[in-house]
Amino acid sequence: MKSPLFEVSLNSEYGILLPKTIIAPFLQKNQKRVKVEAHFEGKTITLHAAIQRRGDNHYMMFGKSNQKALGIFPNDYFQLQFFEDDSKYGVEISEELEAVFLSDYEAYQIFESFTDGKKRGIIYMISRYKVSQTRIDKSILLCENLKKGIQDNMDLLKVF
Repeated sequence: MKSPLFEVSLNSEYGILLPKTIIAPFLQKNQKRVKVEAHFEGKTITLHAAIQRRGDNHYMMFGKSNQKALGIFPNDYFQLQFFEDDSKYGVEISEELEAVFLSDYEAYQIFESFTDGKKRGIIYMISRYKVSQTRIDKSILLCENLKKGIQDNMDLLKVF
């Protein structure tokens, strides 16, 4: 399932008001997470987003890093297209984290016991590192801390 391309602008510093006609098919299938392609002046970025309800309207977050990557400013109009998010966690997991989980089943089971939002937060924690070896090291540290019973996101990547 995918939406047609549609034009939007930032509704707030980080938010985009979504047209009801675009999101209705996704909401009817209870798809509150979507894969998004954003287009502006020849640039394209792909991201995962949540369709969030506020009153009678629906929004998605579009943070400063996405705005910078696309090269948009608050008054710019740009295009979005939504796709069904078929990823397991609602975000792409790094190869490094996935490989470490494959080698440490106990830590993987602890990870799987968390809420979907907490899982995404952990995945984002690891994926923010640009160097592959750092993602591996942080993934190993994460697994060790999970097995020690540490569940606070602030402490998951600390050495104890």
